[in-house]
Amino acid sequence: MDVGLSNVACPQCGHTNPLGTGVCARCGTGFDVPTLVPGPTLGGTLPPVHRPPDEENPKLEPGAILSDRYQVIDILGVGGMGSVYKAFDRRLARVVALKTILPELAASPVMMKRFKQEVLLAQKITHKNVVRIYDIGEDQGTAFITMDYIEGESLKDAILKRGKFPANEAVSIIREVARALEAAHSEGVIHRDLKPQNIMIEKSGRIVVMDFGIARSAESGGATQTGALLGTPDYMSPEQARMEEVDARSDIFSLGLIFYELLTGRLAFSGKTIVETMFIRTKERAIPPAEIERTIPEGSNNIAVKCLEPDVNKRYQSVTDMLADLESFDPTKKVGASVLVKSRLRKIYPYRAWIGAAAAVLILLVGGYVLRDGFGPEPAAQQKANISVLIADFANQTGEPIFDNALEPVIKLALEEASFISAFDRRTGSLGLSADSGRIDEVNAQKIAYSQGLGFVVSGAVEQKGSGYVISVKAIEAITGKTIHIDDESASGKDKVLYAAAKLAADIRVALGDDTSQRFAQDTLSTSSLEAVHEYATAMNFVSGGNHAEALKSFSKAVELDKDFGLAYAGMAVTSRNLRMPEEAAKYIDLALKKIDRMTEREKLRTRAYSFSLSGNRKMCVEEYTTLIQRFPADVAAHNNLANCLTQMRDMKKAIDEVSQAMEILPKGLLYRNNLALYSSYASDFKTAEQRAREVQVLDQTYSTGFVSLAFAQLGQDRPDEARQTYEKLQQVGGASAVAQNRSKAAAGMADVAIYAGRYNDAIRILQQGADEDLKAGFKEPAAMKLSALADTLLLKGRKSEAARAAERALEANQTVKIRFRAGMVFAAADQEARVREMIDKLSAETQPEPRAYAQILEGEIALRKGDVATAEKKFTDANGLLDTWIGHYQLGRAYLERGAYIEADSQFSTCFRRRGEAMALFLDESPTYGYFPLVHYYLGRAREGMKTESFADSYRSYLSIRGKAGEDPLIAEIKKKTG
Repeated sequence: MDVGLSNVACPQCGHTNPLGTGVCARCGTGFDVPTLVPGPTLGGTLPPVHRPPDEENPKLEPGAILSDRYQVIDILGVGGMGSVYKAFDRRLARVVALKTILPELAASPVMMKRFKQEVLLAQKITHKNVVRIYDIGEDQGTAFITMDYIEGESLKDAILKRGKFPANEAVSIIREVARALEAAHSEGVIHRDLKPQNIMIEKSGRIVVMDFGIARSAESGGATQTGALLGTPDYMSPEQARMEEVDARSDIFSLGLIFYELLTGRLAFSGKTIVETMFIRTKERAIPPAEIERTIPEGSNNIAVKCLEPDVNKRYQSVTDMLADLESFDPTKKVGASVLVKSRLRKIYPYRAWIGAAAAVLILLVGGYVLRDGFGPEPAAQQKANISVLIADFANQTGEPIFDNALEPVIKLALEEASFISAFDRRTGSLGLSADSGRIDEVNAQKIAYSQGLGFVVSGAVEQKGSGYVISVKAIEAITGKTIHIDDESASGKDKVLYAAAKLAADIRVALGDDTSQRFAQDTLSTSSLEAVHEYATAMNFVSGGNHAEALKSFSKAVELDKDFGLAYAGMAVTSRNLRMPEEAAKYIDLALKKIDRMTEREKLRTRAYSFSLSGNRKMCVEEYTTLIQRFPADVAAHNNLANCLTQMRDMKKAIDEVSQAMEILPKGLLYRNNLALYSSYASDFKTAEQRAREVQVLDQTYSTGFVSLAFAQLGQDRPDEARQTYEKLQQVGGASAVAQNRSKAAAGMADVAIYAGRYNDAIRILQQGADEDLKAGFKEPAAMKLSALADTLLLKGRKSEAARAAERALEANQTVKIRFRAGMVFAAADQEARVREMIDKLSAETQPEPRAYAQILEGEIALRKGDVATAEKKFTDANGLLDTWIGHYQLGRAYLERGAYIEADSQFSTCFRRRGEAMALFLDESPTYGYFPLVHYYLGRAREGMKTESFADSYRSYLSIRGKAGEDPLIAEIKKKTG
């Protein structure tokens, strides 16, 4: 291809060689590369050149060379982040686009750090519709990135020249942009500044999207942010206009605006001023494109309208969903004149009387945003951007095993005294590291930090010097490898080593920006015993590898060495809970709380919050973790654990928000991404759940809970065969220590799928075998859950006495709240009221709302079976007042149905259908219970039959579609008679 550049003649043989090679292709003679002479452009139409004012954005002249590699050919234009040049890469002999970064951004270490992280994230996006980023560099204060040079024109220029596009062509363009977004979103990269100016049409016709993630780098950039915010208001989402946090759905709104413009040749929103334009979209929907241009096909009109929903929950929830509609687009189906959807929204004119005031407020908000992030005085703790640090394995050069992995926990505790720092080491399970990961030295730690999106790496060593020891530390920037701090400290003996390490960590905090002058006190080490810390570190290694039994042993050794070691007791509580030993967990957390005075402030909050989580005190759990986050906003585990408490309170929206914040801090954290998948299923957003679960599997194909979250999402979308296959795969993953647990999880899941599909005999076989294996392996709680599910399945087949025996076996294995409740429901169905009363008494004696709510449900079930519907309704209503559960609404619906209150019953069962994700695991603990859900279709059919609706049989047919094929369900005959 003719690149339009000057060539070089070989001084030896005269052969013409491409500029930049430096070696003759014919004779091999080396020669000097002359200064590049700008030649003609590459062909095609380039974006218009907008020359910036030199004093605001100094431009590079043609011929200028950056980093001894990139030679400027010409300026192409100016974006919100800096100038764009056409340049020649002399090392690889190719033309590139070179984008410089505005000086005010380059001068800010925080901004540049964030910019580099975003560029590196964007660099991971490999897709034919995404511009490829090659390099990021800096030369004498000029920061820049290089990327593909695209021959062609911007989509904005094409729109200005052509106006509206034919629907087929518009859909084709949007489809390619959507594929680019899908690739980016799968990597966790949000564009945030999608507009036609950032979309190039290559000469070949290929659509290429540029500047992924770059806009985020300017979010805290003072005046630069104002320019970025107000420069392109035409393509902002409502949440961006309101200065709210954005996610992938913001990009979908921007894509809808571009689609709208392609279809109609005009912008979806316009006002007299920039602020008015931004304001309108927060209050109104756009006029549907088909009302502007009657020839627009129905499919493209509907896609654009759905993209432009002001409420993010009503838009496409993922680009994948949007692509499904774009792929099935039918250009022949028009929106008829008689059925045109008229805009239900008032025009802007009624707002004219007060829009000026609202706009003024918005301007003040924008100004405040800039001042808060750029210039306004604020407390130091609020000015700090969150920082993540990976702690490498310290080199033990003493020859004494006691120092192996003993210093890292102390370094972590000391670093996290700063509210803006989150520290991670190999013991952080969400990083996917374990004791057998190999040595994580500085080099390996830097690679891991890069892959996980962490900012800094701390490494170090301990060596013997005479009768004492020397501890050395080094902190580097993960992306660049630049050293930001290096120091060492002497310790006269082993008893001083931990304190010396803590002092060094405090100095690293200062190097990272901690200006609170807060020192790490020796008495907050929780223990002064090096041996105890060594055992603690060993235990944490086992925890990260999923070996909780061995972890418990090492934690126990740690407290034997130091009976005042509070963190070790807390570790014993965590591992006991993971081993499904709730009574032991409660005992150990109480012991930890008695040692709380010897903990750091962050660990005190963590320990108290965890104790509330263990005891089931969800309200205090939320309050304590909220306090922890307010004090230490970078605490990724706190965000995750708060999300868990919120799910238990059935506040799925806030839970998803919190775990999303955890993902912001640790983008590649499997735990948080998988929890987002689970919580999305609990919120009945199964498509998003599946997307997140598949992302987990891409990151780690052996992550066991990832199979559970994927199966939940598949079953929630009524794909039981796929869910069963996912559980079957789970049986095959994991090492020797995990295979038994994975088999147990898989068995519970496969049985639940069988119950859902009406294959009761298969479920009974799987549950009996699975419970026996669990009991043999010592998994008492999983065994009890399987026996409870077995009892429920036997009830579905009408075998009451066998069901009651299975419930008794469940109680023998475990007596947690959920087992008592499930057993009580079985006893009620088996007409064993005395046993139900025992369960009610035990649950009522609990102090927390959840068990008392279950006690009320059991009271209501007894009343309902006796025909006392009024009492049943009151008890179920009271239960929902204590805790708003899915099973509470289900039971209340049954009571209304029994009374003939069909409309009320319809309302309750409709709630059950809307919140069906909560039925996926009734106790929101990943123990599958979706076998409960199909009966909602049956009861909804009965309610609507009672209401005499025309389509009541549809609900019955839905039930048959799920359970009819197996032919084992006693209700099938009744339903077939009702549906004819």
